Amino acid sequence: MKITTKGRYGLTITLELAKRIGDGPISLRSIAQDKNLSEHYLEQLIGPLRNAGIVKSIRGAHGGYILNGDPEKITAGDIIRTLEGPIVLVESMEDEEAAQRELWTRMRNAVRDVLDQTTLADLLKHSTDSELSEGYMFYI
Repeated sequence: MKITTKGRYGLTITLELAKRIGDGPISLRSIAQDKNLSEHYLEQLIGPLRNAGIVKSIRGAHGGYILNGDPEKITAGDIIRTLEGPIVLVESMEDEEAAQRELWTRMRNAVRDVLDQTTLADLLKHSTDSELSEGYMFYI
């Protein structure tokens, strides 16, 4: 499983909205400028997040987006599944040995557990400690 820029930037958007709860709607332009990301690309990601009920759009001159829920209840798994689809490590396991299928299943479950047990609030605790280290790339 490889988490693409869709999943990574989706987490960036939602973390920024979680950081700014109570500040009113946040524009994608401000997130893009703060994080040096493509605003156009963020616009493509916000639709699925809105459709999934993770974020909410606010119209008007001072509109933008807000997190549609408590950061304690929104998990990294919610965001990754919304933008990346189901969490799978290998496409098909039917023609593999039982021992191999067991390994892939256990690995998939471990990844799922980490994503589903990690909330935006958990990630915010880390970001305030050291402003999320950049430069690490994880491939699963």
